[in-house]
Amino acid sequence: MTRAPVVSICHGGGPMPVIGDPGHKELIKSMTTTVPKILGLGTTSAPRAIVLVTAHWSERRPTISNGKKHKLYYDYGGFPPETYKLKYDAPGSPEVAGEVYEALEKAGFNPEMDEERGWDHGVFVPMLLINPKADIPIVQLSVMSSDSPSQHYAMGRALASLRDSGVAIVGSGMPTFHNLRLMFSGAINDSGVRNRNRQWSDKLTSTVTIKDSEERGKTLDGWREWVGAKEAHPQGGVEHFLPLVVCAGAGGDGKADYFGDEVLGSKQYSYYWT
Repeated sequence: MTRAPVVSICHGGGPMPVIGDPGHKELIKSMTTTVPKILGLGTTSAPRAIVLVTAHWSERRPTISNGKKHKLYYDYGGFPPETYKLKYDAPGSPEVAGEVYEALEKAGFNPEMDEERGWDHGVFVPMLLINPKADIPIVQLSVMSSDSPSQHYAMGRALASLRDSGVAIVGSGMPTFHNLRLMFSGAINDSGVRNRNRQWSDKLTSTVTIKDSEERGKTLDGWREWVGAKEAHPQGGVEHFLPLVVCAGAGGDGKADYFGDEVLGSKQYSYYWT
């Protein structure tokens, strides 16, 4: 079986990508063309399941959706009525959820199962674009409220073993920049903010693409002190960065590839390991 990939994506603002928002034009194209190709959808190398780490679910312990079917959790407000009627009918997978549980438990975590919580928009919005056929099982996985980069990197390293049995790991957040106050106030266009964000983005990319997984993890551990970090991910908003850290751990040794999309006035980068 082909080793499944790892992809850390930007899921955009609420349901805006799936209603064709012009500010998400580049992201929509990447989600409908580039990411399906990375995942091997429609080919013999397509994954048997996807473990999707979502920024919109934070728990004290890693928590795993293990139902055979999950409703959608419309965790956004103020959008058109049709966005609360979206459907994504992919199955869950109690079997793969059990494999995730076992891998995390073996690595020293104390995971939990949850068969009731719906899939949040960090799951169904990008997946509606990436795989509208909804024919690949999804297991939703939370981030941890500790915000610890080393713990999330260790989560990813634990999940890496699943790749060898055809389970892809997808992280869904806004890894490059998630500061809604700066985005919607227009302050993102301030020259100082843009300069610091460029430095931040360059440092993030140079770190995520480090070939040696040990060195990559150690460098990521100090991300909070990088220039622009506190503007890119302000205190209380770290959850949109953490799925990338999990993916960076799951990527193992080898250099990540990446692509960038302009999203709501800021450049958002996605990273992947194949």
